[in-house]
Amino acid sequence: MREFFEYKDGQLYCESVPVKEIVRRFGTPLYIYSKASFLYRFKALKDAFDREGLKPLICYSIKANSNLSVLNTLKKAGAGFDVVSGGEIYRAMQVGGSANKCVYAGVGKRREDIKMALEWGILMFNVESEAELELIDAVAARMKKKARVALRINPDVDARTHDYITTAKKENKFGIDLYTAEQIFARQKQYKNVKIIGIHIHIGSQIVDTRPYAQALKKVERFIKLVSKKYDAGLKYINIGGGLGITYNDEKVDSPEVFAKRVSPYVKRLGLKLIMEPGRFIAGNSGIFVCRVIYVKKTPAKNFVIVDGAMNDLIRPSLYKAYHRIWPVAPVSQEEFVCDVVGPVCESGDFFAKDRRLPIVGPGELLAVFSAGAYGFVMASNYNSRPLPAEVLVDGDKVHLVRRRQGYRDMLRLERVI
Repeated sequence: MREFFEYKDGQLYCESVPVKEIVRRFGTPLYIYSKASFLYRFKALKDAFDREGLKPLICYSIKANSNLSVLNTLKKAGAGFDVVSGGEIYRAMQVGGSANKCVYAGVGKRREDIKMALEWGILMFNVESEAELELIDAVAARMKKKARVALRINPDVDARTHDYITTAKKENKFGIDLYTAEQIFARQKQYKNVKIIGIHIHIGSQIVDTRPYAQALKKVERFIKLVSKKYDAGLKYINIGGGLGITYNDEKVDSPEVFAKRVSPYVKRLGLKLIMEPGRFIAGNSGIFVCRVIYVKKTPAKNFVIVDGAMNDLIRPSLYKAYHRIWPVAPVSQEEFVCDVVGPVCESGDFFAKDRRLPIVGPGELLAVFSAGAYGFVMASNYNSRPLPAEVLVDGDKVHLVRRRQGYRDMLRLERVI
């Protein structure tokens, strides 16, 4: 896959702009996104499946990166949206997203959010339980509407990824087991304000080997054939979710072409419209996080590079022990040392890297944390009363501030003293 963050003449660029220049204008810590990268990755996935004759509806997963300018960029490219909350529905609406190209997932949909989605005219809900189906039916009845749904099947497949982001094993909270799903089809007439139009699966995140998708679809194909024959299911859609991984370090990730060839035989045999929900694949390597070295602390046990970014800005290393490549924006020293890259938050878990070999750096130098475009800013917090960082979107040689840096007053705006 092509990358849009590259070193030229000893310094890092985003598209045509030196990262150092972006930081000079907008400070640190800072998220920097490449518009060309978002579009390139969206098109790569779409083209791979188009070549297999499937022409999928690609619903970008808003939870990966929900910045409005990112959403608007992908909407203009033809993307629908995968939403998991009322807030994400609201974001999709704010950029003029088409309701009939959006799906609503998540295990805990609230009554008010279901109502909001029905008023908007969402394409379908991905239903995760019988209790949820009953609530959707009740809300739709009160609104005198017919809710379109897909049943999210839990196929009990191991996606071979991090335990926190696997979602299709029987012990996970997500989806409906095959037996219960069949019973729902057997009783579908009792849900008078719901129409089951699809089957949905989502087996996990950061999946680098796409064979588990084929394993899951093999189970789902048998199930769909059963309910279509036995209960006249009349399904129109098969949604294979998201989860395709990216390269953070040295992972060998299946290409979109390999992914498409692996799943297309099952989808073609089913004859249903394909929906996909990519997030990380599109956003992950489309952004970096830049921070500035404050101090270098040397102890008998460790070297610590202390930076102005922290776990509240980018929590993945602390939460998942996730690896992110880190390198100076403009390396000065040819010598290297082994260090921990840590932030100023009062937690031992506040780190971006441990025992990492880097060029020797000093106060004021900039470090780029790569592959930070997904699950970066969206998981940020105000822990330690630290204001949220800014976000910029680079488009060729133009740099747009798409979220200004939060100030102290912004942070306190919703509070009051009594």
